[in-house]
Amino acid sequence: MNNLPFNITGLCTEEIERLHETYKALKEKFGIQFTGHIDFHLEQFEVFKNCPGVNVRDCYVIKQDNNNDAYILFIETYSQTIEENGTITNDCEYQTWALAYLKNDFGRVIIRRETLTDKIKELIHPIELDFDEDKAFSDTFYVLVNDHKKAIKAISRNFRNVVMDIREDDFMIEIVNHTLIIGNRKPIAKERVIYLADFVVRLCGLCC
Repeated sequence: MNNLPFNITGLCTEEIERLHETYKALKEKFGIQFTGHIDFHLEQFEVFKNCPGVNVRDCYVIKQDNNNDAYILFIETYSQTIEENGTITNDCEYQTWALAYLKNDFGRVIIRRETLTDKIKELIHPIELDFDEDKAFSDTFYVLVNDHKKAIKAISRNFRNVVMDIREDDFMIEIVNHTLIIGNRKPIAKERVIYLADFVVRLCGLCC
């Protein structure tokens, strides 16, 4: 186990096995390569704002012919829970996120599957960005933006088509200007990570 191509410090046997299966699947399909340390500035993303700590354990690059490479991040997030008796419990979760750099400036954007609660809120406070020409996308996804002009220009038909093709239901896309991440808080699972890798690889092949 000491020769595994990722950091196993603090992982239990089950977590190591899941991570190893995920790594092998990514290596076989995408030929991932270890990058060494890269600061992806994850602190800028809202999805990690409530985490006392976020650490990239390992990151891998999926090389692209157009040099717009995609990245897979094995990360750990720290959280704290205050019990009824005042005791503070520290938790650590291991997750996988995919990352891509985009040509267009999207501003700040969050995209996730739309829920019934979202639809009700929109009736009262219309804060979601909808696309009149793409009802299927707007009915499926909840899109929050901070710059309407940038988002309308950047969230093109090609971009929306790639998002529509994601086979993983429970995920969040967050974009800060030119940097996109996609993932969720669930434990690492091989099939889910392959879906996310497919997404960022397709996205990096577009002029987004």
